[in-house]
Amino acid sequence: MTTQEKVNLLDFDLPALQGWFEAQGEKPFRAAQVMKWIYQFGVDDFEAMSNLGKALRAKLGQLAEIRAPEMVSEQHAHDGVVKWLLQVDNGNCVETVYIPEDGRGTLCVSSQVGCALDCSFCSTAQQGFNRNLLAAEIIGQVWRANQALQCLPREQRVISNVVMMGMGEPLLNFDNVVTAMNLMIEDNAYGLSKRRVTLSTAGVVPALDRLKAVTDVSLAVSLHAPDDDLRDHLVPLNRKYPIKELLAACRRYIEGETKRKVTFEYVMLDGVNDSPAQARALV
Repeated sequence: MTTQEKVNLLDFDLPALQGWFEAQGEKPFRAAQVMKWIYQFGVDDFEAMSNLGKALRAKLGQLAEIRAPEMVSEQHAHDGVVKWLLQVDNGNCVETVYIPEDGRGTLCVSSQVGCALDCSFCSTAQQGFNRNLLAAEIIGQVWRANQALQCLPREQRVISNVVMMGMGEPLLNFDNVVTAMNLMIEDNAYGLSKRRVTLSTAGVVPALDRLKAVTDVSLAVSLHAPDDDLRDHLVPLNRKYPIKELLAACRRYIEGETKRKVTFEYVMLDGVNDSPAQARALV
């Protein structure tokens, strides 16, 4: 006789969690109740969910779990930045970083173990690509960071912004990233403004067009060069989707929607992309 594997509820956004409850013969409104406990109060024990009946709590304990990545290490910098190394499975870890600033606190979240894009200046590229993170492993970074910072999102919003800017290319893990971002902006979960959730991409153009159809989160584009010749070297994905195609996709993303925002990221590399002429070429 085999033991049934428990379902990790962190893998579900609200519609999916409602569907799961219905499949268990429960009312779909239970999804919002459980979701608030998980994300707004940081609870991972069904027995602590006091507005659920005893029988339902026992049933959930048999069928499901709330399992975020485990913390391996925590590093603090003098300016308040905190970096966590989180284990997602045996032998695989990702980094999550909290950056406090005046008036906001930003969490930088990973979407993949490693990365396949091989950008020449990126340390993640050195380890190659291992696998995509599950939705639970992405949103679980936010859950674990809130726990480590000892804050309850229901009462205090220490993490006010989330950027999909850690390890990996988010648009190459499209479905899981979108599910996690849905939870970031879901009122029954973290309830962040869409303008406070940002996806950073090297420019996977077809996925950018898909993204427009499913979300209004902000977009950050890793540009790093004013022309294709240099960007081909720094960001090899540019050979497939050159700057002209990328900028056209960015325009399509904000077209007809004034609340969408696109910013451009540019790492200054000494003697590579930082000349006055290159700066002028960006304008």
